[in-house]
Amino acid sequence: MSRTSARAWWDALAAAVAGFAVMTAVAAAGLACAGAGDLPDAAFPRVVAAVVVMASGGTVEVSGDAGLLAGADAGLSVLPLSVGLAGALTTGYLFLRPLRHRAVAGPGELAARAGRSVVLWLALLALFTLPARQDFGLATGDSPLEELGELLDSAPTVGFRAALAPTLLFGLLWILGLLLIALLVSRRTPLPSGLLRFHTAVRPAAHAVAVLLLVYVALGFVAGLVVAATQGHAARTFAVLLLGLPNLAWLALTVGFGGAWQGAVEGPFGLPVPHLLDQVLRGPGGPSTVDAASLAQRDPRAWWLVVAAAAALLGTGVLAAVRSPADVRPRQHALHLAVALALATLAVCLLAGVQARFGLSLLGIGDVPGLDGRAELTPRLLRTTGLALLWGAVAGFLGALLARPLRHPGRAP
Repeated sequence: MSRTSARAWWDALAAAVAGFAVMTAVAAAGLACAGAGDLPDAAFPRVVAAVVVMASGGTVEVSGDAGLLAGADAGLSVLPLSVGLAGALTTGYLFLRPLRHRAVAGPGELAARAGRSVVLWLALLALFTLPARQDFGLATGDSPLEELGELLDSAPTVGFRAALAPTLLFGLLWILGLLLIALLVSRRTPLPSGLLRFHTAVRPAAHAVAVLLLVYVALGFVAGLVVAATQGHAARTFAVLLLGLPNLAWLALTVGFGGAWQGAVEGPFGLPVPHLLDQVLRGPGGPSTVDAASLAQRDPRAWWLVVAAAAALLGTGVLAAVRSPADVRPRQHALHLAVALALATLAVCLLAGVQARFGLSLLGIGDVPGLDGRAELTPRLLRTTGLALLWGAVAGFLGALLARPLRHPGRAP
């Protein structure tokens, strides 16, 4: 193995290990704030591993069992985006760092670097699936199931375990998507000469939209700190910040520009969301629509989400225009930002949804009280992505006009 090849493998290993280390630290801190450190049977490290697997795009299956006495139905589909975002930023930065002083990178070199990163990432992900499994016993209280379980020594349990094959498949898509996005949003990383013509059309808009998403996360973090300092429940608030902050921040962005989500919360279980959103999700009559209007019905201050989104999107349009050469016309800016924002919104909708359910029923008697519930929050894709396309076009066009007095790189036509 040549010295250059060995160095490239070392760079890929450092990026993968650092990404998993950061995700493990963030997941452990968030779960500790949520009280997972008190789980029985020393299950905390296994739960941390499961959260890291989910944050990396993997699949963790939840199951329930009560032997012959009862039937159980359980499922969990959620991506802890705070953990995933921390790992993505770390791995993406370290993947691009060796290329930062290059003028041009060949397609073969980029493909080789990406291939090394993918192989090592999947190897580490497979290692994390091994400890990501645990079963817990359930206390059902004063119920017929509790009495029969004691007589027949068949207590109900609930457990989780990472599924290796789906985890590696979705983990592959996750890391490939991450590396592609890192190349798109980086303004200084070289591209192969055959792709340089896409630099003007893609990178300024992609970079501006990435900044928009990160700004919303930063604002959400500041808001969370204020809530923790002024309203109590600091540990629970930090648990939300460390595990699911982007899930809430990007939901606020999509709701602000007119998008909508649909969800419901039933039973004793719920989502770690602000009280206002929980009220909407627990509304009567089945699944509730979550948008600016439904939130404002309970708290008129929710209309500020619209104002914040409009200002943020206009700033995104200006940033994209400033980063583009001066000969790019406003209608081109509108097209570029519309496509970038629509694709980013589609990704957010696919990543930020939540579906969780658990039900335990005694055969022939009925549901066990207090152990049956569901929580879900899914996007209305057509409405949300369609409005993102429209807002992106408007923000791109107006941003180009507002950026004219500012200094542009490149020559004027």
